Amino acid sequence: MQNVEQIATEASESMTQSTIQKGDQLLIFVSAKNMDVTKPFNQNYFGPQNGLTNTPSPTSSSGEKLYQVDALGNIDFPILGSISTSDKSLETLKGELTERITTYVKDPTVTVRLANFRVTILGEVARPGQYTIPDINSTVLNALGLAGDLTMYGKREDILIVRNVNGITTKHRINLMEADFINSDFYKLKQGDVIYVSANETKEKTSRLNPNTNTYIAIAGSIIGLAGIFITIFKK
Repeated sequence: MQNVEQIATEASESMTQSTIQKGDQLLIFVSAKNMDVTKPFNQNYFGPQNGLTNTPSPTSSSGEKLYQVDALGNIDFPILGSISTSDKSLETLKGELTERITTYVKDPTVTVRLANFRVTILGEVARPGQYTIPDINSTVLNALGLAGDLTMYGKREDILIVRNVNGITTKHRINLMEADFINSDFYKLKQGDVIYVSANETKEKTSRLNPNTNTYIAIAGSIIGLAGIFITIFKK
């Protein structure tokens, strides 16, 4: 693959700016100076008509609530009801929630982030492609495992990771042969990361050969073999 870094950068930027998808898991938290008034927005709240109140939804360690985007692209948000996420980025949804919650809460602050996210894995892995990562604490090793690990041609000491955060693209290379790569800021994955596994020298040499070389060698071998048979026959 030519222009590896450019391709990886474009892929990272594209995914970072992508919209919310069906099946995405969103972590949402509402805060304000008076946290008491935000409590109904930080839990699944059911009105008295069904006899249930204050039934908690799954939470993260920081108190964020988990919302699953359904098959129609909606989430069921406390007080506000069904909210469409279709064709919206995280920032767009954050702005919409903030505006609607302002009706009930003075100067609310809303955080919205993905609990699961997508990364792209390219190069010398068994199954290159785009993968949804279900765990926000996943690492480069987890991602490579999803892609079937490196092929025999993968260059383990040269793994390129491209990351785009707030429009700023950063690139980093890690060496899987050195244990201290786990201390890198790029060891844990983030939304939109692109991982590229470079090819080793063996693959590079092979790729430079004419794809028909093996065929030509086989044909030449056959011709030489036939020539030997004819020479033997004529000598007799």
